[in-house]
Amino acid sequence: MDRESTRAEELDRDGDLPFEPYRVKVVERIHRVPRQQRRRLLAEAEYNVFKIPSSAIYIDLLTDSGTSAMSDRQWAAMMTGDEAYAQSRSWDDFERTIREITGYRHVIPCHQGRAAENLLFGTLLDETHVVPNNIHFDTTRANVEFRGAVALDCVCDEGLDPDLEAPFKGDMSLVKLEQAFEKYGQRIPLVMLTITNNSGGGQPVSLANVRAVREVCLARGVPLYLDCARFAENAWFIKRREDGQRDRSIAEIAREFFGYADGCTMSAKKDALVNIGGFVALNDEKIAECLAARLIIQEGFPTYGGLAGRDLAAVAEGLREVLDEEYLTHRIEQVARLGARLDEHGVPYLRPAGGHAIYLDAKRMLPHIPPNLFPGVSFAAALYLEAGIRACEIGSLMFEHADPDTGETVAPEMELVRLAIPRRVYSHTQLDYVADSCARVRDLGERLQGLEIVWQPMALRHFLCRLAPHGGGELIEP
Repeated sequence: MDRESTRAEELDRDGDLPFEPYRVKVVERIHRVPRQQRRRLLAEAEYNVFKIPSSAIYIDLLTDSGTSAMSDRQWAAMMTGDEAYAQSRSWDDFERTIREITGYRHVIPCHQGRAAENLLFGTLLDETHVVPNNIHFDTTRANVEFRGAVALDCVCDEGLDPDLEAPFKGDMSLVKLEQAFEKYGQRIPLVMLTITNNSGGGQPVSLANVRAVREVCLARGVPLYLDCARFAENAWFIKRREDGQRDRSIAEIAREFFGYADGCTMSAKKDALVNIGGFVALNDEKIAECLAARLIIQEGFPTYGGLAGRDLAAVAEGLREVLDEEYLTHRIEQVARLGARLDEHGVPYLRPAGGHAIYLDAKRMLPHIPPNLFPGVSFAAALYLEAGIRACEIGSLMFEHADPDTGETVAPEMELVRLAIPRRVYSHTQLDYVADSCARVRDLGERLQGLEIVWQPMALRHFLCRLAPHGGGELIEP
């Protein structure tokens, strides 16, 4: 066998992939509905997998957001949550934990990441502004553009090559960032950096890159903010891949990269291992005061921010648990093992395997489907039809946008299908089934047809749009 085909066995043998660092106390029954029922449900959902009932999903890899299995300690914390409207014990623990991890003085709670983005961008942006990022994710881009501002992607060139094996493909290009400042100047009120880079394959950002981006921002007098939804996974990659970091703890590495930024937004539904929650954390007192005032109108009092006390308690405990290196090693190597299984089948994906997901290369698998017929959406629909698995397109349906200078429609560089792995939820054998099913869908080849938009909303169209097979035929031709 070649090296690629034995990668899963090597991980197990070398101990890089330890057995699950937990025991299962509660299970949830799942079942695979018959193919004919899946065909009907897919048609009723108008080929948008977001609209398929979860009860009809066999393995759900639509997102890793809010889908984690919480620990016994998190459930115990929820039982003792303080539901006082203001200044609860749960808020004290929430605030103290975030301050200890990030080093930021001010913590603004909210119900999830897009609410944090709404608060921050609603306070700092207007229609004249341009916001550079490595790659904006969907809600980040939408919250920027909702203000009339421009969301500008500046990821390094390596991050746009699906086949390239490189350790930090999430890095921001300093050349592109400098060019953005030269072009837009004072129109840039802040710079964002997403760690790990979700839209670019869950690829990590190096500590050196965060430091370098900080230097550019300091020279321009512009603050740097992190989208830190997967900060612990990013710190694990830094520890494993970056020179001089191997002997440091996850907490130490995270504290350093938080220290290079002026603040952060976080969807706690990722690395805080909970089903709901988020926050903004920052050092600027005046901005924090503005955020708190908006929070009261939009989310709730500044010591609960739209969350119950039990939710605050679960987030605080989850943030402590996610720093455990044994958990992170299992988590990230489980994703790598799925990639190794796909390698055995020759299924192309954005390499190397990401921190929270595998991103299948739909453009390469379905070259006969052009971007305007959404190869990633077609693959995701077929994956549900063939195997009962739900995945998410990261391509033209999600990220097609207008060029800020010409107004012309611009398709993203890559057409991907994200297999997002919920934390502490699925077994290796279940993910083996996922890989085997992806190979079967890939083998459909030109039998698999593209999809056309029948209706779409004004923003974030992938959530609600209605689609139909191109030309009025079947998704999969006989």
